[in-house]
Amino acid sequence: MQLPIQSQSAIFAEGWEAAATPADLAEIARTADRTGFAYLASCDHVAIPRRLADAMGTVWYDPVATLAFLAGITERVLLMSHVAVVGLRHPLVTAKQYATLDHLCGGRLILGVGAGHVPEEFRVLGADFEGRGGLLDETVDALRAALGPEEYPEFAGERYAFSGLGQLPRPAQGRVPVWVGGSSPAAVRRAAVRGDGWLPQGDPRDRLPAQIARLKELREAAGIDEPIVVGAITEPLYVGDPGWSVGRRTLTGSPQALAESLRAYAAMGVHQIQVRFRSRSRDELTDQMAAFAAEVAPHLDR
Repeated sequence: MQLPIQSQSAIFAEGWEAAATPADLAEIARTADRTGFAYLASCDHVAIPRRLADAMGTVWYDPVATLAFLAGITERVLLMSHVAVVGLRHPLVTAKQYATLDHLCGGRLILGVGAGHVPEEFRVLGADFEGRGGLLDETVDALRAALGPEEYPEFAGERYAFSGLGQLPRPAQGRVPVWVGGSSPAAVRRAAVRGDGWLPQGDPRDRLPAQIARLKELREAAGIDEPIVVGAITEPLYVGDPGWSVGRRTLTGSPQALAESLRAYAAMGVHQIQVRFRSRSRDELTDQMAAFAAEVAPHLDR
C-alpha cells in the first residue's frame, strides 16, 4: 500500500490526515509490517506551484527521509518510492541516497521511478521538463549502474557520465530493483525495456489485459528474458459494511466477496496489488489493514 499522511492530494487524502502526526505514520507502518503487507510506498514532489495547490496540496514528504524513518521501526516490509521523480536530480546524488537507505534497511528497497508532470518543479531545479521522457530513460540507465554492487560504477550517456568515483556503502541486496510507474505508451515501453517491475497508474480493470500484453510483447521484442513484476492499483476498499458513504467506486462487503473481486487481477496477469482503504481515522485505517490481512488476503491465492 501507499502510505497515507506523507502525500495529501485532495484527490485521495482522507480528512483525518491533515492533523495526523509522525506517530500516526509510524503506527500505520508497524501495522503493515506486523500483518504481512508486501511494501509501503512514499511519493516524491519537491515543490507544488500555487496553480496546482488546491488539487495536489503542498504536503509531500521527502521519500528518502520518510522511508529511512520507517526503516528504523520496521523489520520485514519492503520500502518503495512510488514514484521518485529521479529526473529532478543527478543520478549519483539519487544513488547515494537510495544505496545508503538500502544498506541501512537491510536490502528492503524498491526504487519506483516516474517521469513527473509539474513543469515549475523541473524548471526551478534546472531540469528539462519538455525532454523528461528521454531524461528519465537515461537516468534509469545511470541508476541501474550506480545502484549495483560496484564501488566505482561506470556510465556514459548523452547527459550524464561518470567513472572512477567511488560510492560506499553499496546496497545490501547487491542491486536495487527498479519499478517503472505510469500507464502512458512511453511508460509501458520504459517498464518493458528498463524495469524489474511495472506499476500502472490510472488504468481501469478493462484496460489492464491489453496493457499487460503490450508490456510482454515489448519485453520479448527487446530480448529480455528476466521476469518482470506486474503490479496494479486497485479500487478503494472497505472490509465489511462501512455504514457511511465511501464512494461508489469503493469495493465493500464480506472478505470472501472482496477476495473474489480482487482475484480478477491475478487472472489478468497481475502479480501484486497495491490497495487503499477508506477510513475516518488512523484507528479505522489500521483496523481495516488488519482485517484485510487476516480475512481477505488468505483467500487471494485460491
